Amino acid sequence: NKDYETMYEMISKESKEIISKEDFIERNKKIYSSIDLENIKITVNSEEKENRIEKINYNVEMVMASGKINFENNTELQKEDKNGFYIKWNSNMIYPNLNDTDKMKFNRISATRGEIQDRNGIVLAGEGQISSVGIVKGKLGDEKKENISKIANLLNISIDEIEKKLSASWVTDEVFVPIKKVAKENSELKNKLLQIAGIKITTEKARVYPFGEATSLLTGYIGEITAEELQKNFAKGYNQNSLIGKTGIERSFEETLKGTDGMEISIQDKDGKKKETILKMEAINGRNVKLTVDSKIQTLLYNELKNDTGFFVTMNPYTGEVLALVSTPTYNSNDFILGVSTEQWNNLSKDEKLPMIARYTKNYCPGSTFKPITGAIGLSINSLSENDIFNYSGLSWKKDSSWGNYEITTLTSYSGAKNLKNALMHSDNIYFAQAALKIGKENFINGLNKLKFGESIDFELNLSKSQYANNGKLEKETLLADTGYGQGEILVNPIHMASVYSAFLNEGNMVKPYLEYKEEKGIEYLVENAITKEAAEIIKEDLLQVVESPEGTAHDMQLQSVKIAGKTGTAELKTAKGENGETLGWFDCFTVDESKENAMLIVSMVENAKENGGSHYLIKKIRTIWGQ
Repeated sequence: NKDYETMYEMISKESKEIISKEDFIERNKKIYSSIDLENIKITVNSEEKENRIEKINYNVEMVMASGKINFENNTELQKEDKNGFYIKWNSNMIYPNLNDTDKMKFNRISATRGEIQDRNGIVLAGEGQISSVGIVKGKLGDEKKENISKIANLLNISIDEIEKKLSASWVTDEVFVPIKKVAKENSELKNKLLQIAGIKITTEKARVYPFGEATSLLTGYIGEITAEELQKNFAKGYNQNSLIGKTGIERSFEETLKGTDGMEISIQDKDGKKKETILKMEAINGRNVKLTVDSKIQTLLYNELKNDTGFFVTMNPYTGEVLALVSTPTYNSNDFILGVSTEQWNNLSKDEKLPMIARYTKNYCPGSTFKPITGAIGLSINSLSENDIFNYSGLSWKKDSSWGNYEITTLTSYSGAKNLKNALMHSDNIYFAQAALKIGKENFINGLNKLKFGESIDFELNLSKSQYANNGKLEKETLLADTGYGQGEILVNPIHMASVYSAFLNEGNMVKPYLEYKEEKGIEYLVENAITKEAAEIIKEDLLQVVESPEGTAHDMQLQSVKIAGKTGTAELKTAKGENGETLGWFDCFTVDESKENAMLIVSMVENAKENGGSHYLIKKIRTIWGQ
């Protein structure tokens, strides 16, 4: 129980003459804490009584986070008074060959954390170098206060923080006192610091993220383990100095990446000479995690969106390999390795644009990008056909007087028939509201459930569940109608949306998205026969016309080099008062007739669609993938 004070009262008077209470407590405390002792088990083998002495032979098993030590030992209990026996104690009780003048030395052999790599083996997170800025107290010179002030200003830390570090008990005038870590590449800052007396800069190994902001929300970052995390990961080889994955891939693949630290426990005599090695375990380095992500596509799309608020999800629609996951705004994982100040953390955590949130893991109102799903559900159960023509005129419509003042509105009129192809090409809200009513609530819900709405998606990162209603029911007829064109209470996770859209290319089968690279790319489906083969083909061809037809809302996505099918969307978010608030611009698209190796499916969203052009703003950025 680490109650060394009570232990001292159990040792004999003779032992107390050899070691004081303070020294006894200090010696036990230092040794057992240094080896990270978690438990100790004693098994008595034999007892032998002789007058007022009892001799005991026993086995000891010391259980540590990194291993076990087993040994046999002997001790004596001496009867001193009516209270009974007291232990004749010396350092041999801790370990048989440990004398009172010896030290037990514990050396940790750090395991190297595995790398996070892209699909081509390019490092997204791995071991690198950083610079440690420190002060040699005795070299600060006559202008000590002024120099400390300059250092504090350059490093953006307080003078008190520096002085506190310099006043630590172990600090002497000659010793290097680390103050702050900075990026090795930050030559300008380091050159300014080196002009100040007392500054010394060293290089040390650390986890680095070469792509910075472009991949930080994906890779996540590592940090010092908390007491709660240490308790939760009991007996997994962690200690109070361990680093652990906090977010992203670093967290999801922690068990793979972390490795197991090695250690050596030895006895050294008073001169520092090794007497005996008690236990030695070599470090087992962590394993690399190779992702399906292509760092070129990831970086390109990040640079296109870095000044906006939104996301890109890019996937091979035939294999399910996720090629890019971009979310903006973001942070830089390297900042957490160098040390984030309280002010920096507060700025990040309280930022209204939520740079710490990977938007592709959340869910959002999809707007008109949901219309192909409504069409596919209707076609699959024969509630709709591609030849069905709905009759209505104008830009607003309501079923009948039972809806009161509630009306469905659409943005543009068109001269063609009110059929599925034209409704998709012109993004006709009224058509898909009527389609949802024609499909019927029960059939519509069944179709959405088949597509995994309301279910957790098996993926390497935690994803929010897509939903079609806040309470899981489409209770009102108007809500069913609104859901048909992607409004109402429907919320879709972008990675789930990519899987749903993949069904249009896979004869109705939804491919299972994944992030960990596989050499053998056996195709796995999230849902087989999610929609019918015929429905998939019809929707695919109609979405091709959304891009290729001059009347299509995404005609500006037409490329010379590759055929693209897609759907634009604008989602109107309601305020607490039910008024129209912020708008989200969406564009979901996929290549058609491309080889399975080069195929690509993209789900994208940008906020503030009224100001930036929404879907068409995204189209300009997506075209850069093909150099156009």
